[in-house]
Amino acid sequence: MMNDQVVIVTGGSSGIGKATALDFARQGAQVLITGRRSSPLKEMESQYSNITAFVADSADPDSADLIVNKAISLWGRVDVLVNNAGAGAAGPLENITAKQVADLFAVNVVAPSLLAVACIPYLRESKGTIINVSSTIGHKPSKNLSYYGASKAALEYSTRAWALELAPDIRVNAIAPGPVESGALTGMMGLTEEQAVAVKEQEKELIPLRVRGVPEDISRWIAWLSSPSSAWVTGQVIGVDGGLGIT
Repeated sequence: MMNDQVVIVTGGSSGIGKATALDFARQGAQVLITGRRSSPLKEMESQYSNITAFVADSADPDSADLIVNKAISLWGRVDVLVNNAGAGAAGPLENITAKQVADLFAVNVVAPSLLAVACIPYLRESKGTIINVSSTIGHKPSKNLSYYGASKAALEYSTRAWALELAPDIRVNAIAPGPVESGALTGMMGLTEEQAVAVKEQEKELIPLRVRGVPEDISRWIAWLSSPSSAWVTGQVIGVDGGLGIT
């Protein structure tokens, strides 16, 4: 149980973030979830008295301090930071623009970094943990996903480097999900419904276990990495992807 502990989950109103927030809430933690859209955040907030919604755009560098200050003003501590909010884009190298790359790195690399910085004093005090959400594509090259994969590779490198810098007070790990039924294909990746269906079938054929994951497959690992059971685990990127990362 996580009674009296405080957890920040960015991108906490859908997919992996939603499942993660609900897991922590069920364990008794006070959970601050963030996102850009008020409506789904408020819907989440209504499900549990220990979930608090906060509208914040991870692409805005000022959001990090605002998010952490909100948690401190409410509960006076931070025990777990889950950097889940992410941006995605697909397309061939020849079509990439500077703005696309900058926008993607702003969410996938800069935002987690600034949130980690803002949380460090409080995580040191609580002997807390940072968990970054990467992707199989962060370490498995895929055509038409070069700059998305590059941003996740940067997050994985940061995970390992932060673990060295922040030890022994703060543990830092990452989860690298494979294809998950989270709405990311039509949302974050911008595909049409028809394109998403085709991609899902292609992915199933590539995954050794022949099944796409669900958000709870990922959230239970995030919860484990936050628990005393993983007290001797830091600097790791754990693939939860049905075996896709080893193909």
